[in-house]
Amino acid sequence: QVQLVESGGGLVQAGGSLRLSCAASGNIFSINAMGWYRQAPGKQRELVARITSGNTTTYADSVKGRFTISRDNARNTVYLQMNSLKPEDTAVYYCNARRAITAVTSYNYWGQGTQVTVSS
Repeated sequence: QVQLVESGGGLVQAGGSLRLSCAASGNIFSINAMGWYRQAPGKQRELVARITSGNTTTYADSVKGRFTISRDNARNTVYLQMNSLKPEDTAVYYCNARRAITAVTSYNYWGQGTQVTVSS
């Protein structure tokens, strides 16, 4: 099992910044990627950013150049630095950890979510 605890959400004005943190514990050696997803009211959950164990990063087009994902292996923590925030970034942000089972299947762990609200 893997436990994920998020922090750092809140209310910010458009153009501002926030940093989200996700601390992982448990059987973290089985994890090959961690990332952040978000879900706005009435919309599907979507990938925001992901970082693999090899430090390969992936970003949604909507956040490229504004958000940065990073990891601190010593603290088992993943961060999402969000700059130039827009009202459309408002959502509940979920930390995700992925454990590969086979070459094509994986198991996902989720945090409880943290609210990010960007006012215009």
